[in-house]
Amino acid sequence: MSWSRHDRGGPRGYHHGNLKEALLRAALELITQKGPAGFTFAEAARWAGVSPAAPYRHFRDRDELLASVALRGFERFAIVLEKAWDDGRLQPLAALDRLGKAYLEFARTEPAYYSAMFEAGISLTSIPELREAGERAFAVLRGASEMLCAQVPPQSRPPALMVALHIWAMSHGIASLFGRGDAARRTLPMSSEELLEAAVLVYLRGLGLTTQVSPS
Repeated sequence: MSWSRHDRGGPRGYHHGNLKEALLRAALELITQKGPAGFTFAEAARWAGVSPAAPYRHFRDRDELLASVALRGFERFAIVLEKAWDDGRLQPLAALDRLGKAYLEFARTEPAYYSAMFEAGISLTSIPELREAGERAFAVLRGASEMLCAQVPPQSRPPALMVALHIWAMSHGIASLFGRGDAARRTLPMSSEELLEAAVLVYLRGLGLTTQVSPS
């Protein structure tokens, strides 16, 4: 789900039986408009239609609010990736392609969550729940890499973690490149999905993985 004014009907239309939810929605809207560093705690309260003091009932400060948005984002992200990977069915390379497309789709359709997850400057190591949610999402890609690498003879098998990190870096870079909504975004001759598919294929071919992995 992408948050927009059509989703919520304006802050005055929200009944604050759940103030925490209202503030999370406010943060998502403000991230969409201004980026994760572009708004204050007071602005989130104002958008939600409550007093500046009200948010402190649920969040220590703006950073904790952003961390909660990022946590929810990682939880949804992990579900999306797990569904796309589907334990490598029916063929690992095809499943990896689905996984990459799901990554890009999430970044495109949930830009506020994605921005909170990767651009808000939140320390994952200081918040156990957030770290665990991030690790769950990355574990999908790591598991995919392990399945691919396991089918290569041990003497020429690349480290699965290295493969996972490289594919994540490509995915994140392409998602960021195509995710810009301002004048700095360049017009490119191919879609983000086409670019990622080609990049991953060239990378895996260089490791010898495309010739070693056979259909299940």
